Amino acid sequence: MRKSLLIFYALILYALAELVWWGILLVQVRPERTGMILGEGAVFILLFFTGAYFLQKTLKKERKLHEQQKNFLLSVTHELKSPLASIKLYLQTILKRNLDKAQTHTFLNNSLKDIERLDDLVENMLIATRIENHSYSFPKEKFNFSELVEKVAERLQIHTCSTQIIKTDVEPEVLITGDKFALSLVVSNLIENAVKYSPPCAEVKARLYRKDAVIVFEVADKGIGIKDEEKLRIFEKFYRVGSEDTRKTKGTGLGLYIVKQVLDKHQAQIKVKNNRPTGSIFEVSFSIYGN
Repeated sequence: MRKSLLIFYALILYALAELVWWGILLVQVRPERTGMILGEGAVFILLFFTGAYFLQKTLKKERKLHEQQKNFLLSVTHELKSPLASIKLYLQTILKRNLDKAQTHTFLNNSLKDIERLDDLVENMLIATRIENHSYSFPKEKFNFSELVEKVAERLQIHTCSTQIIKTDVEPEVLITGDKFALSLVVSNLIENAVKYSPPCAEVKARLYRKDAVIVFEVADKGIGIKDEEKLRIFEKFYRVGSEDTRKTKGTGLGLYIVKQVLDKHQAQIKVKNNRPTGSIFEVSFSIYGN
């Protein structure tokens, strides 16, 4: 890409030099038409540089997209290796050691959670592709959103911590009409995102409640927080907070992109607020009258 940009700039300089040269020759041949030649030359140069500017902008955008896709592939590889290594370790321990029934059950349960993490990753990639290709129809049904939030939060409990990391405050029997599968990805992505960006075993809060004519789902973390200039960009595909060189948290950059796309299809709003004293709050609002 860098080589292409150098060739692009060299061609621009060459074309500009040729234009000036031909302009000088025309003025020498037809000096009485100097004004017209200069005017047409100025218009041509303006159009030329306008086109060159937008072409350069497109090339830089393609370069950035290429880098994001490269980082995405590296992230996916890491995301796959981590739960696979965990599952392998648990199963090897079960096979090599004479564990009691309770220990075996715990190890198998933790392995199942890692398998569900892998399943979430695959589902995220599949639905992101289908959303971008406009091939996902978002089938809607009426279901118990309270049960879904509780189920997802329970599944995402981090088994490496001795204390419960995800605290739920869920109003019972909150019914909603929507795509149950897609909205389950919204809940899981928001909670998992909060867990990733929070310190080890820090508390993450997930709330679901009715407020006037709105159903509100909130996820609050005590993580690094999000700068104001990044809050509008975090829902872009492949975008991740911070610098690629300094970022330590894992992720693919698809989670919040999927969240925004799914919520748009449900005419729902999402806001990002600062938590106090540190962290972020993602607030999702569904209109009750729209359900």
